[in-house]
Amino acid sequence: MIGTLALVFAGLAALLHVYIFVLESVRWTQPKTWRTFGIADQQAADITKPMAYNQGFYNLFLAIGAFVGIVFWLVNGIGDVAGRTLLIFSLGSMVAAALVLVTSGRKYLRPASIQGTLPLIGLVLAIFA
Repeated sequence: MIGTLALVFAGLAALLHVYIFVLESVRWTQPKTWRTFGIADQQAADITKPMAYNQGFYNLFLAIGAFVGIVFWLVNGIGDVAGRTLLIFSLGSMVAAALVLVTSGRKYLRPASIQGTLPLIGLVLAIFA
């Protein structure tokens, strides 16, 4: 049961990070997107586009790691060392990224909690499964 919940939360965390990738690497210069990230205007969005593009791919790579860990876990069972290790590493990295975001200032507490809650739950469950 705990293993199943770990995989569900890991999958949701991975999907969230794919969505963040889309926002940062694909839709960054669209007004709705840059406003979501607190960017002041189109010019600032255009200037920060290369940084956001790069950052989005970090999120995608974390999501891919979690997805591959989930697949290994499902195919090889809960005792699969590779799947479990990859899943714990990917989820731990997502949580660490959220913690780094918190250090950027109080205004980032909400986005960090959105970014970090699902992987934190998945991480704890994966460790104890």
